[in-house]
Amino acid sequence: MPSADQITGLILAGGRGSRMGGVDKGLQNHRGLPLAMHALMRLQPQVGALLINANRNLGAYEALGAPVHPDSTTDYAGPLAGVLVGLEQCQTPWLVTVPCDTPEFPLDLVEHLARAAHEQQADIAYAVTLEADGREQSHPVFCLLKNELMESLVAFMQGGGRKIDAWFAQHKAVGVRFADANAFFNANTAQELAQLQR
Repeated sequence: MPSADQITGLILAGGRGSRMGGVDKGLQNHRGLPLAMHALMRLQPQVGALLINANRNLGAYEALGAPVHPDSTTDYAGPLAGVLVGLEQCQTPWLVTVPCDTPEFPLDLVEHLARAAHEQQADIAYAVTLEADGREQSHPVFCLLKNELMESLVAFMQGGGRKIDAWFAQHKAVGVRFADANAFFNANTAQELAQLQR
């Protein structure tokens, strides 16, 4: 099973924040700290190294204390563009990604994903929760993936691919069930951020 020091953590903070009125989501205040800082502090004990993917306010993100890398494309190509940057910069066999807007994700996220990837010999392991109505909800931006998938992702994106699940489908990807769906509650809008504060 991959150990923490074989895994680099990537905070995805490169989005447009369009559902939050275009603000830089990762820098929004949550209990006195930027959202991205919560993600960083939560992920740090679980991995060997940390990176941030951001496309605006790079100085503010650098002040959080981890190397910051913008997308290599300029069109806000979604989370996969951030994942690609992470794979390009990652010096470890594995990369784990978390979005900047979900400050309560599980403290054992990486351990669970790593165990599942190891046991099922998977290239990618991502989080899944059960909704109140019994449906499975996948959280593909919470994923652990092999560094060696970089070429595959480059080819997928060069072919115009943007959807994360379509790329996952090209590889052995396993969904990993987490019991607490609330841990994956994310603040996409100002209302959801207010809900998080409560």
